[in-house]
Amino acid sequence: MKTAKLNAAQVWKEFKELLAPGLTFEVHDRAVYSHLFRHSRLEARGVLRLTQRSYHARYVVRLNLPSEVRAVRAAKNASAQSALVARYRADMENAHFLRYQNLRRSIHQRERGKCFYCLRGLTSHNRCLDHVIPQANLGGNSYRNLVSCCHDCNSKKKQRPAEELLRWLFRERRLSPAELRSRLSALCGLKAGKLVPQITQGK
Repeated sequence: MKTAKLNAAQVWKEFKELLAPGLTFEVHDRAVYSHLFRHSRLEARGVLRLTQRSYHARYVVRLNLPSEVRAVRAAKNASAQSALVARYRADMENAHFLRYQNLRRSIHQRERGKCFYCLRGLTSHNRCLDHVIPQANLGGNSYRNLVSCCHDCNSKKKQRPAEELLRWLFRERRLSPAELRSRLSALCGLKAGKLVPQITQGK
């Protein structure tokens, strides 16, 4: 089996940009790795590995490439994961949550079966989606502007601001002081994009 030819420039680039900074190499660590010398601290950090050569307990040092070091692989995986999360969030920001059933369902599931405003329990028969900022006031269809609520709150709110509805519910003793604070805080979190729904497959 032929050994794949190494891209020396890529290996050196990974060493300088990933391995050395990621493992906080000192000057002598860089020298040891660069010149393939045996060094116990590097072995412990996964850069060098001792392999048995014969039955007479002779050993040779195997130098791992930067991409073979666990710490570097973990850094690459974390970077790839961060890129996926960023792309997912970007797609979320542009999604039309009224267009598909699974997106509408994700908003209902985010509220865990309760009206976002009055906290009463909801069923599939008495729930709807409400625009926190009404469409008449240029409110969009993103997850930041849609909540699951009961028909009663949806009817009471109409075109008024959500904060006004919450304070009305408090005056009507349908929300306690603690619940009012939690709803106002949730409203701020919603607008800031912190209440991200979990989207399932399908439409």
